[in-house]
Amino acid sequence: MRANTLGTLSLFTQAGDRKYLTPDERRRFLEAAAGNPRPEVWTLCWLLAHTGCRISEALSLSAASFDTTTGFVAIRCLKKRSKVPVVREVPLPTELIELLCVTHEMNEGSTARLWTWSRSRAWQLVKQVMARAGIAFGPHATPKGLRHGFGLHAVRCGIPINLVQRWLGHASMNTTAIYLQAMGPEERDIAARMWAPSS
Repeated sequence: MRANTLGTLSLFTQAGDRKYLTPDERRRFLEAAAGNPRPEVWTLCWLLAHTGCRISEALSLSAASFDTTTGFVAIRCLKKRSKVPVVREVPLPTELIELLCVTHEMNEGSTARLWTWSRSRAWQLVKQVMARAGIAFGPHATPKGLRHGFGLHAVRCGIPINLVQRWLGHASMNTTAIYLQAMGPEERDIAARMWAPSS
């Protein structure tokens, strides 16, 4: 079990179970979503995996939230209570922008929600895709596990931690810093030197 240096913030439960999808589980999830017969399930799953947004934030999005020309989505943070809306812009891969345009009526300026499901129904649909992907039951096999998986994927790809903080909508860098706990490729390379046969 990884040490928890940030008090209650951790990528692991008290029992030591991880809360995030591994790179292989994330890949399988994206593939299972792409194979879903309902394209609107596919777009929701890919949006969650490629932005790290919360499921309630995704469900509040409309066509007006997306800039399909420059390739980003403006996500309103629903956790922050303030008179001025807190909105963060998150870049999207071209493939996802194209998929959204084909699947949903992306009429510029439209404020109609892209996904009209309730939060519990959307959560259930995401869990079904995870089951199809062969992801074992646990705290990682949830929409929150996708959010954590996004944070880890970004850090492991060398995205600066301040950008990861902004994209995830964290008020405190301490929250984002949990993604630095996970072992990355450099740490594995260093460890591999210990296991190399002596010359």
